[in-house]
Amino acid sequence: QVRLVESGGGSVQAGGSLTLSCLFHGFPYYYGWFRQSPGKGREGVASIHYSTGTTYYADSVKGRFSISQEYNKNEMYLQMNNLEPEDTGMYYCAALSHVVEAIAPLSESDFDSWGQGTQVTVSS
Repeated sequence: QVRLVESGGGSVQAGGSLTLSCLFHGFPYYYGWFRQSPGKGREGVASIHYSTGTTYYADSVKGRFSISQEYNKNEMYLQMNNLEPEDTGMYYCAALSHVVEAIAPLSESDFDSWGQGTQVTVSS
């Protein structure tokens, strides 16, 4: 498995921006961000293929969020712009630690390593 540590959460007003960071130890095949709001299940937000850099986004964040990685720092980022109150939740960094034939890139069940989460709160 991959060890993951998130940072960068906080409280902002609607329209503001935050950047989440995920420091990883190990070799992810795929990794990305999920979030969970109170009373809701965990949903995929964005993911990226470690080798190719191919990215995937949930429809709700397209055009506002951007996922990226820096190999030499072992870090992956989620830049979140134009935040909305609906973006409030606990954000988790997740990774798939081995190669598979197919993956649903925003499906919680396809990831086997998880961080502890970082809280994002957006006020209106």
